[in-house]
Amino acid sequence: MFRPLEIFIGLRYTRAKQRSGFISFISMTSMLGIALGVMALITVLSVMNGFEAQLREKILGMASHVTVSEYQNALQDWPELGESFSQVDSVIGWAPFVRAEVMLSANQRVSGSLLRGILPEREGAVSDIQQNMLQGQLQSLQASDFGIVLGSELARFLGVTLGDKVTVITPQVTPTPAGILPRLKRFTVRGVFEVGMYEYDRNLALIHINDGSKLLRLNNGVTGIRFKLDDLFKAPTVTRDMARLLSPNYRLSNWTMEHRNFFKAIKTEKRVMFIILMLIVAVAAFNIVSTLVMVVTDKRSEIAILRTLGFTPRSVMAVFMVQGILIGLIGTVVGVIAGVALALNVETIVPAIEHFFQVQFLPADIYYISDLPSKLDSSDVSTIAIYSFVLSLISTIYPAWQASRVNPAEALRYE
Repeated sequence: MFRPLEIFIGLRYTRAKQRSGFISFISMTSMLGIALGVMALITVLSVMNGFEAQLREKILGMASHVTVSEYQNALQDWPELGESFSQVDSVIGWAPFVRAEVMLSANQRVSGSLLRGILPEREGAVSDIQQNMLQGQLQSLQASDFGIVLGSELARFLGVTLGDKVTVITPQVTPTPAGILPRLKRFTVRGVFEVGMYEYDRNLALIHINDGSKLLRLNNGVTGIRFKLDDLFKAPTVTRDMARLLSPNYRLSNWTMEHRNFFKAIKTEKRVMFIILMLIVAVAAFNIVSTLVMVVTDKRSEIAILRTLGFTPRSVMAVFMVQGILIGLIGTVVGVIAGVALALNVETIVPAIEHFFQVQFLPADIYYISDLPSKLDSSDVSTIAIYSFVLSLISTIYPAWQASRVNPAEALRYE
């Protein structure tokens, strides 16, 4: 469609001085609008990708990639299951656990909590708790010692620190001559951790798996086994492979099931944000329509001369499409370059702005993620660039079509 002569004339029209400075101003505004929209879209999506990656890392640093348990009873053959499934492709670590919802009491305060019994020597294979210990060590949890490790917010609420006592109240009951009483057990605080997720720092407590089995009367059994994979996105595939090797009374789950709604919400938010910011690009792109309409009006006589020299309506249309495409292409390229540069340096630029204006966008006492993470995705950049250019191309069609319909005789009547 675009022959060399049409491209040459279109580029010449673009470079030539307009008789109306207003047309040039609208062209520059359209170009800058596209560039700013593309830059904002790339930066915002990169920051949202960074947040998603950091949240996934924090969540999956505590949650298991794949979990195996029984529907009715405690797992008694967990050592054999753990060792056998450790040979499955992609499995790089496993650890048994005991889990129960309990009440913790200390200093006349009571808080609901998720109690997890762990094997300290194996826990590092499936979680990052040891790397996030504020006080004490995970290895200080010993069998029959009845020690407990608390999340930082939970310890702060209960007002306890290392060496203090915490009473664990389980939902199970014990019949006594005085009536039915809940099971109580005193534990000594051996450590405090902080992983940066309120869900875990406020609600999770860890004890030795043997103490948990005794407390919950599991007869040396466990609630289940947690597995860690070399690639967390293989979890659905690995879950299906494991299911083929187990009888129906076993239950398998993975992180995509347990945290599905959370990550779906993030993806929905990203999609909505993409649509909202793409509207900025669309508004700027459709400014090209007004620019080209005014250019066509300004150059009616030149169009008529081109027609008398043998230009077909399709050739005239191509000449004016070149102008619109050039505006969109320059705006898109400038926006992509600026957006990529900003996304790659946002973690440096934002702290500099905070220091200069003495403000903090994400206060550490309110948000656990106190910096702006950024993760540039090449597929996002290419998608944004393609959408932006296509919108610019669509915007040129109507005014270029109007130019092709100019009647030479009518245009030259008063010249």
